[in-house]
Amino acid sequence: MIDKTAIIHPTARIAPNVTIGPWTLIGPDVEIGEGTWIGPHVVIQGPSKIGRDNKIFQYSSIGEIPQDKKFKGEQTFLEIGDRNVIREFCTFNRGTANDKSVTRIGDDNLFMAYVHIAHDCIVGNHTIFANNASLAGHVVVEDYAILGGFAGVFQFCRVGMNSFASMGAMIDKDVPPFVKVSGYYAKPFGLNTIGMKRRGFETETMMNLRRAYKTIYRKGFTVRQALEQLQQMVVNCGEIQTLIDFIQGSSRGIVR
Repeated sequence: MIDKTAIIHPTARIAPNVTIGPWTLIGPDVEIGEGTWIGPHVVIQGPSKIGRDNKIFQYSSIGEIPQDKKFKGEQTFLEIGDRNVIREFCTFNRGTANDKSVTRIGDDNLFMAYVHIAHDCIVGNHTIFANNASLAGHVVVEDYAILGGFAGVFQFCRVGMNSFASMGAMIDKDVPPFVKVSGYYAKPFGLNTIGMKRRGFETETMMNLRRAYKTIYRKGFTVRQALEQLQQMVVNCGEIQTLIDFIQGSSRGIVR
């Protein structure tokens, strides 16, 4: 299941039932889990660990050194979970010693063509990155977030769970959970109601989150005042605590 033209470094650890296509290069200190399929002309450099049942399409560059002038050749890492789909021409870089030295990707994510994941990013589970979506360094993208085509996220930003960024959105502040953003620079445009319905959110929960959204964005409160109001709403909707925790943990401030 490994094409005879593929180049595999002796220190690479390839599990059973891994498929590796023609002219693909697997470098030193790469670990690939069972059932993973790697197409032709892929380059995977280490130290990188790739889990089970992933699909990596042609011309992707996985685990290359970070595009960071401060990088001096330190040993850093890339970790990819299970059942991810990584389409053509994606670029995932390893971490840097200036952070935690690791770029980490979770499970069940879809990365469409030309997606870039920079050094030290953390991507959760069940996310979708449409074509050409890009993360700068040190970005966190939480579970079930969706980035539209050509969306970009500035360094050190966070994109909250179940949020949605439209095509071409340029995100320079944190995007709270459940919020939909659009524009250059990104501004809030309501809740990601379609995504929430698809995930089975109850109608009452969505109504409470709408009230929380209006408290944050529509009533003229400062962030501190909005948080005080949200604290009183948690008893009716536990998901509001997720919003509170996210906003309180924001160092860059949230989109406004």
